[in-house]
Amino acid sequence: MNRMFTSVASWLSSLMGRPLAFVLAVLFMVMWGATGPIFHWSDTWQLVANTATNVITFLMVFLIQNSQNRDGAAIQAKLDELLRSSSSAREQFIGIEHFTDTQLDELRTRLEHESGCRSGGKEPAAESVERLLDRYQGETESD
Repeated sequence: MNRMFTSVASWLSSLMGRPLAFVLAVLFMVMWGATGPIFHWSDTWQLVANTATNVITFLMVFLIQNSQNRDGAAIQAKLDELLRSSSSAREQFIGIEHFTDTQLDELRTRLEHESGCRSGGKEPAAESVERLLDRYQGETESD
């Protein structure tokens, strides 16, 4: 089921992201507008277009989210591999996408301080970042 959904979602996302899909949508709206006088601008005429666009939009939200989830996971895996393979990188950064927003904000602040973007503090920032990463990874492993 998962593999089938992924392949269908990938195919539809690829199809809907092409210029032809946009042109077809514009043509649909032009044809719908042109048929307005024929149907005397009736409620049913409006309901057809509203229903069609709502259903398509509703389904596209799931396709877009699926595509973004897969892309994000692939990018994280690639970045994790780069961190793992680099001898000068801190491997504690692997998996930080699972940190909370507060933890990420604190980490970003410490990294900015370490890189010289912010000043202040009494301890070397590199040690501070190392301890912060160790603490957060300990919290993640215990959950």
